[in-house]
Amino acid sequence: MTTGELAHPRAEELDVGAVLLALADPNRRRVVAELAERPDEERLCASFDLPVGKSSRTRHWRVLREAGLVYQRDVGNGLYMRLRKDDLDRRFPGLIQAVIAAG
Repeated sequence: MTTGELAHPRAEELDVGAVLLALADPNRRRVVAELAERPDEERLCASFDLPVGKSSRTRHWRVLREAGLVYQRDVGNGLYMRLRKDDLDRRFPGLIQAVIAAG
């Protein structure tokens, strides 16, 4: 099984505009909210029940990763992700909790 490294912004490069733009989509907010329930755990991307096709899912994962909201790793046939809670809380204290609470 091979592990592929994907490009992720460094914590100090996280931009509030990119984060808010990524969170503007309700499907992506839902993914972030689900990840926030267990922020230290990784989830298989395929485990999220989103009402969109595979190509749209792929785009959602890329937007979340490029905005710095999630860390992803490619393992064999699976793509795993987890919330970058510590980085986000350090850079934008309370933002993720506020967005989730607002629904």
